[in-house]
Amino acid sequence: MFVTITLLVTAITFVYVYLTWNNNYWTKRNVPGPAPRFFFGNFPSFLLRNRPFVEDFQEIYDKYHSKFNLVGVFNSRQPGILVLKPALIKDVLIKNFKNFQNNEFADSVSKESDPIFGRNPFMLKDEEWKEKRAEVTPAFTTSRMKALFPFVEDVSQRMQQYITKNRTEGPIETRELCAKYTTDVVSSCIFAADAQSFTKDKAEIREMGRKLLEPNIKFVIMFMVIGLVPALKRFIKIAFVSKEIEQFFTRLMENALTYREQQKEKRIDYLDHLISLRAKKQLSTLDMAAHGVTFFIDGFETSSLAMAFTLYELARNTECQTKLRNELNDARNKDGSIDYDRLLELPYLDQVLYEALRIWPPAAFLSKVCTIPTEMEITEGKTVHIERGTPVMLPLWAVHRDAANFEQPDRFNPDRFAPEVGGTKLYREKGCFVPFGDGPRQCLGMRFALMQVKRGLFEVITKYEISLNAKTKQPLELDPKTFIVCPLGGIWLDYKPITA
Repeated sequence: MFVTITLLVTAITFVYVYLTWNNNYWTKRNVPGPAPRFFFGNFPSFLLRNRPFVEDFQEIYDKYHSKFNLVGVFNSRQPGILVLKPALIKDVLIKNFKNFQNNEFADSVSKESDPIFGRNPFMLKDEEWKEKRAEVTPAFTTSRMKALFPFVEDVSQRMQQYITKNRTEGPIETRELCAKYTTDVVSSCIFAADAQSFTKDKAEIREMGRKLLEPNIKFVIMFMVIGLVPALKRFIKIAFVSKEIEQFFTRLMENALTYREQQKEKRIDYLDHLISLRAKKQLSTLDMAAHGVTFFIDGFETSSLAMAFTLYELARNTECQTKLRNELNDARNKDGSIDYDRLLELPYLDQVLYEALRIWPPAAFLSKVCTIPTEMEITEGKTVHIERGTPVMLPLWAVHRDAANFEQPDRFNPDRFAPEVGGTKLYREKGCFVPFGDGPRQCLGMRFALMQVKRGLFEVITKYEISLNAKTKQPLELDPKTFIVCPLGGIWLDYKPITA
């Protein structure tokens, strides 16, 4: 019995010493920062998921940002840096990009463990991400965006029909409405397929899109294990995409290719770009499916959230909604449609969308990793040496909502981005407005995302007056179970048709 107790105490002591051994990592380097919690570090919400993870970042930001450019933090027991100043965020993303060119989770996935995400440019590192990005970039030229516009218009009209059919039954959950819209848009533009999100209760592509990004307990466990033993990321690779989803999208790509070849159809869409790329690069169907899923993710989830939050803010701010409707109506053609070029040059539409992205950035933080050891300034004249492999986190949510960067940051005020006061340029130059990231690894699908969201907003705002329904929680809360900025309980809006 005594031996058993001794072994148990020894084991517990060993575990405790191991978990706390690194707690003085930043203290030894004279770097300020919050003391890590046992086992959880400074970001317990990533594992416990008992509150929105942005609150962990916000608490640290509020305590330290007025005094320091950065602080030392811990993900479980792994030391990292949390950047607190916009100018330093800009340095990480642009000026000193070569020192931080990889994303943090690049070492946690491989093409073998996850054939889909392992080929995603977001996950690739060093020279490989440049090669893959170069393959995809030509798909987002202005000419291709214009060619895709009619497909986006077609889905917009289907969304309008869906609203007309369902609005009389009560409020519409607009987060899901926008997800249906972007699912159908990207499915049409990538796979030349009708996802039928507006006509089927459980449309297969919509359900697979939901599964693709829903919280995964295996991912949470792996995140915890790697946080406890960072060296394991070299040996244990995470599969973000299940075999079921991998096989579904691979089959979808195969069917799209077969149909396109049989029909001899020439359609200037993303699939057309992939077919030409296959001939040049000898891409496999799996490579093409991975490219397709990359586009799908970029164009589906974050775009739907951007659109939903924009409609939420317009429903709350009727004067902004009216002003936007007047601009959109003035830009319409006689038949009620709008041209691609005209849509993209509307200033107030830009202002409204950018302001919603400021308040509700779909990616609340970016996490880079130090690829070349470098020095970073803590305060003027005081620096810290950042070792290779150290995560460097950029808290976009907190920076976007900081009164030092934006006057009355909690207020929805599109006029702060008006052309006469400089638009977004001033804020981008300061590094305090980065909804799509910045620098060489800025979101590749940004232009397409903005185009489809703007066309969707045009369809809704010119056809309906929208208002907030009581089913929407106020103030709006974030879902603690997700790793993106997602509304808890949905966004319920009432849609009243506008009569001529």
